[in-house]
Amino acid sequence: MSSDESKAPREGSLDAPTRHPIPWRDAEFYDEEAFDKEFRRVADICHSCRRCFNLCDSFPTLFDRIDESKNEAVEDLTANDIKDTVDGCTLCDMCFLTKCPYVPPHEFNVDFPHLMLRYRAIQKKKGETNFADDQLVKTDRNGTLARPVAGIVNWATNKKNIKVRTLINNLGDIHPDADLPRFNTRTLTQRAKSSRKINTEAPAYGKRKLAVYATCFSQYNKPEIGEAALSVLAQNGINAEVVYPACCGMPELEQGNLLKVAKNAEKVSAALRSLVDDGYTIMGLVPSCTLMLKFEWPLILPDNDDVKAISAATMDFDQFLVDVSKNEGLAEGLKPMKGGVTLHISCHSRAQNIGQKSTELLNLIPNTDVTVIERCSGHGGSWGIKKDNHETALKVGRPVARKALDVHNAFVASTCPLACDHIRTGVDALQSDAAPARSWHPIEIFAKAYGIE
Repeated sequence: MSSDESKAPREGSLDAPTRHPIPWRDAEFYDEEAFDKEFRRVADICHSCRRCFNLCDSFPTLFDRIDESKNEAVEDLTANDIKDTVDGCTLCDMCFLTKCPYVPPHEFNVDFPHLMLRYRAIQKKKGETNFADDQLVKTDRNGTLARPVAGIVNWATNKKNIKVRTLINNLGDIHPDADLPRFNTRTLTQRAKSSRKINTEAPAYGKRKLAVYATCFSQYNKPEIGEAALSVLAQNGINAEVVYPACCGMPELEQGNLLKVAKNAEKVSAALRSLVDDGYTIMGLVPSCTLMLKFEWPLILPDNDDVKAISAATMDFDQFLVDVSKNEGLAEGLKPMKGGVTLHISCHSRAQNIGQKSTELLNLIPNTDVTVIERCSGHGGSWGIKKDNHETALKVGRPVARKALDVHNAFVASTCPLACDHIRTGVDALQSDAAPARSWHPIEIFAKAYGIE
């Protein structure tokens, strides 16, 4: 075999998948004829392979439409067939990272999630994005407005409050059975100002400089996640700063608003650059947000030096703590979690290609049974709460809910807080008296093992 042949990409090889920068500034990116041609090219490859049939609703929809067409060919796909295929995608990236043998560097050059993203970007440019969807993803605005009246907002959005919630459902195209995130009056950045006792006896004391990127969810909806993280870090001798210049843009990415994502990336990366230059690691609390900083931002702004610096310096919460455990060592004091933990590894945790870091983290808790579920929960961010998607989201996540129900551990956790709430909803749909009273973030489990309440 020649050297050139040995370097050629091979189907089923161990070559790492690579992604091309997204050419969202090019006119051809929004050319509908060019998109249609590319969609049918990729659809023909997917239809011939079908390895991804059980990942989400996009692929069964696509395959069924081709199989049921007159000539059983991609040429028969209608505009509605293409739209329905795109609508089933949650941008989880699992087809690209775990199933498809034709991703770059293969010559077929298949990147299904970013092809779906291109369709949504075209929709956005044409002004065809649903108004309710567009308002739902404005997380900073919504969080800022809701914060002073969080109690009223939470009362109104509770699905048991049928009259008011019905009005909200109709205005926002939200499914009546979907749980909506709660809001808090005090944000994580406000709570982080409280003094914390730093364990000066911990092995990592004075050896790490860390900034915790709050993420919009921990900032406005569940600051308890961030508080648990800060307590665990303090126990391990790390006096972390909490930073939140703005949302990472993941909700806007779901809607194809690449310009808004780029603006958020520029704002946040510029604000964090001085910390990185001073030797700080940036730690994300929600995997979707960490994924944005690490991988999606550099594909949208490949020439931005601030983005490159932030991407290289970012670690997921579990990735960071496992790294501390392996290098400096963790502080003593972890106690067993009686009843065991069911841990769901979210798609965007897996998409970071860091391994099961939350599994490694929770396995550091002594004498604690950890059952791992590595499958999509079906939620997909704001996708899973919509009227058109919620039943599909429950269907996709049913194997996860069934496993959690069968194992019946005392604690049910997910690396993604939205996914964990969705799993609880799925368990409730299968057996209402078995649904866990609450869901947990792995860092909350770890804090509890330290005796931090």
